[in-house]
Amino acid sequence: MDQTESQTPTAPVESEPNKDWEHYALYLAVKKALFSLPSRFESSLRISDVLATDLFAFNSALSATIEEQVVASLNKLRLVWDPDEKYALYDFERRPQTFPDVILKASSLDIDPQIILGIELKGWYVLAKEQEPSFRYKVTPAVCADADLLVVVPWALSDVVSGTPKVFSPFVTSAKYAAEYKNWYWQHQIEGTSDKTIVLSAVSQHYPAKSDAISDTPVKDGGGNFGRLARTKMLDEYKTELFGERLAGIPLSSWQRFLKIFTENSSLEKMDRQLDILAKSILKDKKKIPEKNIKIVEKIQEILRLAED
Repeated sequence: MDQTESQTPTAPVESEPNKDWEHYALYLAVKKALFSLPSRFESSLRISDVLATDLFAFNSALSATIEEQVVASLNKLRLVWDPDEKYALYDFERRPQTFPDVILKASSLDIDPQIILGIELKGWYVLAKEQEPSFRYKVTPAVCADADLLVVVPWALSDVVSGTPKVFSPFVTSAKYAAEYKNWYWQHQIEGTSDKTIVLSAVSQHYPAKSDAISDTPVKDGGGNFGRLARTKMLDEYKTELFGERLAGIPLSSWQRFLKIFTENSSLEKMDRQLDILAKSILKDKKKIPEKNIKIVEKIQEILRLAED
C-alpha cells in the first residue's frame, strides 16, 4: 500500500485575514471587544421564581434574547472597536436564521463595502447538564469570509437560580476554520461511521441569502452528530478554563454538578452520595470565597444537610 494513502491529512490550521487588509485593525479591535464582554455586558432582563430543576430549559428559551443583548453591548463598545470613529456609519446588526447571524453593516446603501465582517453568534447556558454547547455548525467553508468569526457566549443567572444574565469569557475562532475543522474531524477522526463522505454545499457567496442551502451534508449520519462542534474536541481546552470561573464565589463546575444531581432521576441513596462528595468539595474551597458570598455557600450547605436528613 502506498504510504501516502494511509496517512491522515493534517488538521486545518486557524487563520485570520491578511495583515495588509485595510480593515485588519478593526478586525483585531472587534475581537478585543468580544473578550471584554464579561465586564461590559448589559441586560435589562431579570428572572425570578424559577425551580432549580427547570433551569436546564433556559438554553433554548433565553439564548436568543442573550444574543440580541450581546449585539447591543457590542454597539455600546464602539469606543473599543472604533476609537477614531473611522466606522461611524457602521453598526452591528443581528439577522436571525441567516449566516452569519450578526454583521457589521453600513447604515446607507451607497457605502462600500456594505458588510465588513460577520459573527456567527451562539449563546450557551453554561449550567446546562450537557456541559457543552449543543449547537450544530454545518455551514460550508466557502461561504465564510476570512474575517468572519464564530463566537460562543456562555451565560448564567447572576444569583444562579435568579437574577440578571451574566456572561463569561467567550470562545472566539475563525468561522472558516471551524467549518473546515468540522469536516476534517468527521472524515478522519470520528469512529463508527462506515461512509464518511460529505456532500459540500454548492453555495460559495459570502453573506448568503437566508434561502441559500449553505449546509454541508454527510452521506451517513445515523446519530445526527454531524456539525456538533463541541464533539470535535475543538472547545476542550476552553471548557476546562471556563468551568473554573466562579459564579457567586463557587466554580461553575460545582454549580453544574449540584444542579445535575436533582435532574437525573437518581435514587435517593445515590443522590446522597453525590451531595456528600460535592459538599466536601465546597467546604474545601470555602477559603477562596469572598465574604459577600458566604451566605450563598451556607444556603447550599443547608440544602445538603436537609438532603442527608
